[in-house]
Amino acid sequence: MEVHLELLVGRKVLTLDNTSLGRLEEVHADLRGGKCYIEEYLVGSYGVFQRLSALEIGRAILGIAGKSIKTGYRIPWDKLDLSDPSKPRLKCKVNQLKRI
Repeated sequence: MEVHLELLVGRKVLTLDNTSLGRLEEVHADLRGGKCYIEEYLVGSYGVFQRLSALEIGRAILGIAGKSIKTGYRIPWDKLDLSDPSKPRLKCKVNQLKRI
């Protein structure tokens, strides 16, 4: 399946019950044999700081802002349904994801 990542980043990721998990902020991939393989997607507040290579600064800022701000999630490549790239959707329950 071919998806244009530049159109995917920033989209809201929907859960199984159709609520928003957060925005897709970063995609981790690996190049092997001249091909690009997606490993995981980062969603949420910390994903922004990870993308900007400022995760430690982000943790400090979000820590000051309070615990009401979600940290973010790591979504394995096979747990995100991209059949409609304009509406990425989880294939699993939120509690099965690792937090950032």
